[in-house]
Amino acid sequence: MNTQLVINNKDVASETGKVFKRQDPITGDTVSTCAAASVNDARIAAESAKVAFQSWKSSTPGERRTLLLKSADAIETKMASFVAAMKSEIGASDLWAGFNVMLAANLFREAAALTTQIQGETIPTEKPNTLSMTIRQPVGPCLSIAPWNGPVVLAARAIAYPLMCGNTVVFRASEISPMTHRLIAEAVYEAGAPAGVLNFITTAPDDAPAVIEALIADPAIRRVNFTGSTHVGRIIAEKCGRHLKRCLLELGDKSPLIVLDDANIDDAVSAAIFGSFLYQGQICMSTDRIIVDEKVADEFVQKFTARAMELPAGQPLTMGNCIIGPVISQESANRLNTIVDDSLQKGAKLVLGGKSETSLYPATIIDHVTSEMTVYSEETFGPVISIIRAKDTNDAINIANDTEFGLSAGVFGKDITRALSVAKSIETGSCHVNGPTVQNEAQAPYGGTKSSGYGRFDGRAVIDEFTELKWLTIEDSSQQYPF
Repeated sequence: MNTQLVINNKDVASETGKVFKRQDPITGDTVSTCAAASVNDARIAAESAKVAFQSWKSSTPGERRTLLLKSADAIETKMASFVAAMKSEIGASDLWAGFNVMLAANLFREAAALTTQIQGETIPTEKPNTLSMTIRQPVGPCLSIAPWNGPVVLAARAIAYPLMCGNTVVFRASEISPMTHRLIAEAVYEAGAPAGVLNFITTAPDDAPAVIEALIADPAIRRVNFTGSTHVGRIIAEKCGRHLKRCLLELGDKSPLIVLDDANIDDAVSAAIFGSFLYQGQICMSTDRIIVDEKVADEFVQKFTARAMELPAGQPLTMGNCIIGPVISQESANRLNTIVDDSLQKGAKLVLGGKSETSLYPATIIDHVTSEMTVYSEETFGPVISIIRAKDTNDAINIANDTEFGLSAGVFGKDITRALSVAKSIETGSCHVNGPTVQNEAQAPYGGTKSSGYGRFDGRAVIDEFTELKWLTIEDSSQQYPF
C-alpha cells in the first residue's frame, strides 16, 4: 500500500519526492511505501491547520460531536483493514488489533460526549454590579505524535481530544505503523472533517528529528502531545520549553503488580498473564515487574509459569489465536537477550523461556531478580517478566517505588483496606486493586508521574490539556476609580 501526506484533505507527495518503506517485522517484505515529509511540508501542514483553526474554533459543540460520532462509526467499519494493517506492520494478534479498534471507537464517542462539558465558572467578586467568570477556549493548532504499539487507540486520543476542544491537528504518524495511522485519519475525513482541521504527515526515520523540531518551533503550533519513550519525551519537553509551549507527555513505565500474602493466587496469576503478555508486553502499562510476598512466592511462580507455558506463540499472520507473537524488531530481541544474560550472570533464575535469535521472542520469566540487575530498573518492553520477592507489605511498596517511572500498577489482596492503602502508597498515575496493570477507559484520566511523563489523556481532565482558561468580567462602566 502507498500512503501520501494529507494536507487540506488532499493527498500530496513530499515536495522532495522522497519515500520510505515499512517492512514486515518477520518476513522483511515491504508492507507500505510512504511519502517522507520534508521540513517545508511540515510547515505547510502547520499553516493549513492555522488557517482552518480560524473557523473550526467557532464550531458548535453539536458540530464537533457529530464529527466525532461519525468518526467512531467509520473506525468500526474499518475493523478488517485495521487488523490486517496491524498484523503486517507491527506483528499484532487479532486480539490486540480488535481491542485497539474497540477502544478507539469508544474514545471518539466519549470525546463527543465531552464537547458539552467544556465549562467555566462564576467567581465571587468585591466589585459591585460586576460579573466575574472563567471560560475555556481552544488553544490553536496542536502537534500530535503517537507511537506504533497501540496505534489505533493512541492515535485516536491524540486526534479526538484536540478536535473535541475546537483545535486543529497536525498528526505525525509513526514510521513503524504508517498504514494503521493513515486509516484513523481516513475515518475522520470520511466523517466530514473540514479541510485543514486534521493534516496527516509521515516522515522517514532519519528526517523525523528535524521535522518534529520544526513543527514545535513553528509559531502556528500552540500545543504538543506525545506518547512514546522517556528518552524522546525528554527531548520533546526540552524543545517545547525553549518555545514556551505546553506539552502532554505519556512515556515509559516499569509497571509493578504487587501480590500480597493474602491474595487469591489464581486470580493474581490471571491478571499477571494478561498484563504481562498482551501484545508481547509491548504496551506502556504492561506488567513489567511482579512483586510477590515471599510467603506466597513459590505458589505464585509455579502457577504463573504453568499458565505462561500454555500461551499460543507464533506468527499472527498465520495463527488466528496467537498470543505471543514477534517483538517489533530483531534489535528489540537482541536487547532482551542482553537483559536476560545480565540477570542470569548476576544470580537470577530463568524459570521459562530465554534468549531468541529471531524476533519471535518466547514468554520469559526471571525469578529472584535483585536491584543489581538491569532488568530490575530498565523497561523491557517485551515478554520478559521479572519476579521480585518481597519480605512483607512495606518492602513490596518500597520495591514498587524504587524506579524512575510511575504510570500504572496493580495490587492483589483480600484485605481491601490494606490493599487500598498499598495502592495509595504506590507512586503511579493509576493503580488497580485486584485488577491488571493494563487498563484503559476513555472516561477515566490516564497519565503518569516521575519519568512516565505529565498531563492526562481521557476523562474530563483532558479538557485542561487542550484549552486555555480565561478570566472575564462584565463591569459597570460608570464605576469609580481611586484617581
